[in-house]
Order: sequence, then structure tokens, then C-alpha cells
Amino acid sequence: MELSYKLPVTILKEKSRYVAYSPAIDLSTSGKTFDEAQKRFAEASLLFFEEIIKEKTSDEVLSSLGWNKVHRNWKPPVVVSQQSATVTVPAR
Repeated sequence: MELSYKLPVTILKEKSRYVAYSPAIDLSTSGKTFDEAQKRFAEASLLFFEEIIKEKTSDEVLSSLGWNKVHRNWKPPVVVSQQSATVTVPAR
């Protein structure tokens, strides 16, 4: 049996690296290119799920990350907004 989850993933450019991050599993990874960051995120997220299933900690881990169990299936939290915010900090 296979499970499939649609995860929100944000990819940021930090200097010469691309960083892929998903708040749904609190996981990030990076690559030299956008495509490499995507590929590494796919690999890391697969390892994340394989490990929590192998260790039988899925319920504990996913619930601590804000997932909800609906009829024996886990649903990740939904990102309702992602935006840039301006923060003004007084200079000293």
C-alpha cells in the first residue's frame, strides 16, 4: 500500500544555494540548483516518512507537527498564506 501526501514546499535562494523547506514536516535541504534542491527534498521527505513508519512513531510525530487524523488517514496542515512582511527595526 502506498500513501501520498501533498506538502507545501518553499524554495529560497540563499547566496549561491537553493533551500527547500516544508513546514508540514519541518524539513529543509539545499542544493546548488533549484532542481537539485527539489530532488534532495523529495529524497529527504521520503526518508522522513520511511523512518517514522519503521519506528512506529507516525502518530506521535505527525500530530506534533499539526497534522490531523481523519478516518485513519493523516492530513497535513494547510498553508493559507505566504507573503512578505516589512519589519521596521529602530537603528541604534
